[in-house]
Amino acid sequence: MRLDGRVEDPRHIAGPVEACVHCGFCLTTCPTYRVLGREMDSPRGRIVLVKGVFEGTVPMEDAIPHLDACLGCLACVTACPSGVRYDQLLTAFRHASRGARSRPVAKRLRRRALLETLPHPRRLRASARLGQAARPARRLAPALVRPMLDLLPAPDGQAGPLPEVTPPVGPRRARVALLSGCVQQVFTPEVNAATLRVLALNGVEVVVPAAQGCCGALALHLGELDAARDQARANLAAFPTDVDAVISNAAGCGSALREYGDLFETADEAADAAEAAAFAARAVDISVFLDRLGIVPPPDLVEPSRVAYHDACHLAHAQRVVEPPRRLLAQIGGLELLEVPDGEICCGSAGTYNIEHPAIAGALGEAKASSIMGVRPDVLALGNVGCLVQIRAHLEKRGTPIPVLHTVEVLDRAYRGVPLPR
Repeated sequence: MRLDGRVEDPRHIAGPVEACVHCGFCLTTCPTYRVLGREMDSPRGRIVLVKGVFEGTVPMEDAIPHLDACLGCLACVTACPSGVRYDQLLTAFRHASRGARSRPVAKRLRRRALLETLPHPRRLRASARLGQAARPARRLAPALVRPMLDLLPAPDGQAGPLPEVTPPVGPRRARVALLSGCVQQVFTPEVNAATLRVLALNGVEVVVPAAQGCCGALALHLGELDAARDQARANLAAFPTDVDAVISNAAGCGSALREYGDLFETADEAADAAEAAAFAARAVDISVFLDRLGIVPPPDLVEPSRVAYHDACHLAHAQRVVEPPRRLLAQIGGLELLEVPDGEICCGSAGTYNIEHPAIAGALGEAKASSIMGVRPDVLALGNVGCLVQIRAHLEKRGTPIPVLHTVEVLDRAYRGVPLPR
């Protein structure tokens, strides 16, 4: 069966299907299988479904609900002993099924609204303010809108534009460009501010390209590959090439940047592909960059603190970044680093998943909150804005508002002698 001219390549469909030996190692790490307990809602089951669609034995509309229910956390890719690229299969299938009429009209409209809002900070800020105003009347809102209102944090009205260039403190050790992020600019701009301070203090000049746009993570996650390519091309044009690295401080964004080289595959796109591959090679998470650079030893914390670290899926599984943030945190005197049980299991955020699948995301968020509370930390550190919003909401729902900070915010507070929140 021809799914789509862009995904007929066996690397994306036939390759993963043939590589899967159905061993079941993926089952224990799959969040939806844990919650739903159904084979068709596991990576192994979804591969069987896609194989059936590819061969013409399974109607696409029968497979769509199960593939839509996948968080795309990629824990299965980490767990797979056969190296199955489930991530490629998932993106290819979602691209092929993006216009399927089997999805209810209301859900298709909501998805379109998210695609037209989240990648645009001005629109997102305006929508967030409107949503905050509407929260007291959430019972009157349509059922499809309520999950957004429940999770919606207040936008930060104090944040202004980032400086185009931040000079290093002392001799320059490196020069980088920073991706400022769409959602992060609106809801957690303090992460970007902390990133600039920590990089500058470590002798790094930081450029923030004014013409940059969305990284394309949301479009990729939903299979909108044409939109993702357009967003990638815009960033390829906006970011300078004479930098040592392109820094991301959001796991989902960083993962998208590192996929740019795979977006352009036709003969007509050869020039784009070469430029995108070079860009992707320079893209790196803030924790990896600082770990490689070697940071100025931070002073001890003003007050000793127990800090648990949460592995964001698109950092641990998509980018395979696990140790660098832990090594950075371990260099802070007075900080006791704690591990969260079942750390490989997704918190339920997954881009827009907690909006589109609130019941499953809610169960995962509650489980993650329980795991965090079990180690009794003073602070939770992590590396992704989506995880931050999701986990913070579920901790507050449990009546345990443990402060949630980005890893670079913890470093920044140590450098500035500011106590961690309690």
